[in-house]
Amino acid sequence: MALIFECIQTDGIAQLSYLVGDDSAGVAAVIDPRADVDVYLKLARAKQVSITHIFETHIHADLVSGACELGARVETAKIFVSHEGGARYGFDHEPIHDGDTFTLGAALITVRHTPGHTPEHVAYLLAEKDHPDAPWGVLTGDSLFVSSAGRPDLLGSGQAKKLAGQLFHTLRDVYLKLDDGVMVYPGHGAGSPCGADIGDRLSSTIGHERRFNAFLQWDQVKPFTDYALSTAPPTPTYYPRMKKVNAKGPTILGNLPSVRGLPPTLFEEAIKRKDHVLVDTRMMLAFGGGHIQGALSIGGKPMLSVWAGWLLDPKEPLLLVLESDDHLNDIVRYFVRTGYTRFAGYLVGGMTAWNNAGQPLESVGQMTVHEVKRAGKRLQLLDVRSPDEWEMGHIPSARHIFLGELRERLGTLDRAQPTAVYCDSGYRASIGVSILQQAGFRRVCNIPGSWQAWTKAGFPVAGEQNKETK
Repeated sequence: MALIFECIQTDGIAQLSYLVGDDSAGVAAVIDPRADVDVYLKLARAKQVSITHIFETHIHADLVSGACELGARVETAKIFVSHEGGARYGFDHEPIHDGDTFTLGAALITVRHTPGHTPEHVAYLLAEKDHPDAPWGVLTGDSLFVSSAGRPDLLGSGQAKKLAGQLFHTLRDVYLKLDDGVMVYPGHGAGSPCGADIGDRLSSTIGHERRFNAFLQWDQVKPFTDYALSTAPPTPTYYPRMKKVNAKGPTILGNLPSVRGLPPTLFEEAIKRKDHVLVDTRMMLAFGGGHIQGALSIGGKPMLSVWAGWLLDPKEPLLLVLESDDHLNDIVRYFVRTGYTRFAGYLVGGMTAWNNAGQPLESVGQMTVHEVKRAGKRLQLLDVRSPDEWEMGHIPSARHIFLGELRERLGTLDRAQPTAVYCDSGYRASIGVSILQQAGFRRVCNIPGSWQAWTKAGFPVAGEQNKETK
């Protein structure tokens, strides 16, 4: 046997999926596939195995599951999902329960019910078939992360305490009873909102987590529950929608959606119809230098998946402005991962073609941190980072509105005062500035480098004392 074990990292949504199998038997399983499934097909071909099993750890809230898409592409593969906790699904599948086992050549996979993040959540113990009682690894999904654990509040306040109690017992009665040497392979890495302060490493061991993971230090349910609920990050607005989509079964695409190219005249006509959403996927400085009026700035990085989920309605077709026409497939892939498959077109030739056609432009001013410091309280300074980032330190004269809540809180801002927006590096600040422009704010600026530039310049910081208590 030559064990196959591959981790597939999806940036932006910070998701981790896995290919597990035995190349001597020529079989493999995929655990928690993402929506753009070509990566698994290519990897299986490279490893010379056939994908025969597709496993889900739970009904995902943060991304479109690729289980149905992959199952449609590999007709011989079966989809296995948990029926624990009363879970039900709207697509063809095989039910699994606690204790079920599967063999892939000499590899053995055992199902363990691990509720808490969701009621149906399961983990998968990995062992050799000849040593079934000595697992060497565990695929923990969203129940146990490196330095963290799955948030128990995604089904609403009515179930949060119950799920937190279940998570407490999952951590103590399942994971802490494993040997210290068992490898931990979670469903997410750092940056995912599915857990609080997830560690930077992609894997760990039970022994390391036993010693250092704050969620594993509690021996009573009540204080654990209080801790788990108080540390949860803001809940993305698209999570409830993703849960429904994945329980029902996402639409099978067969490939990435096609997007028609529109020259400037037709692109302008589409904008004027006002039945589409205009998204500029160029980066901060390019957007600031000149963009189409009314465009929402979401830069073409993997984080686009997350902020599209926060800010866009999947029912509204998208008009795209690209850095380069060659970037189209990557941008579409980022949108697909959180359920955006309706595209009205993209601007052929990008902003160069738009400029050459004599079309109007809108711009965003850019302020250095030195200019921000000199402006002082004459400037309405807006921090759009997460609450945790704000508490860890912020510019003294700033006020805080988390980017995901900005549209709902525009009424609390002074439209007459010059406004500058910052985040950690400028990516989210550019989104925030575009939201303000859409709402009619005209005296707005972005701060390139943002918090990183401010701290590296050695300027004063407020709230920094909280670092020692986090």
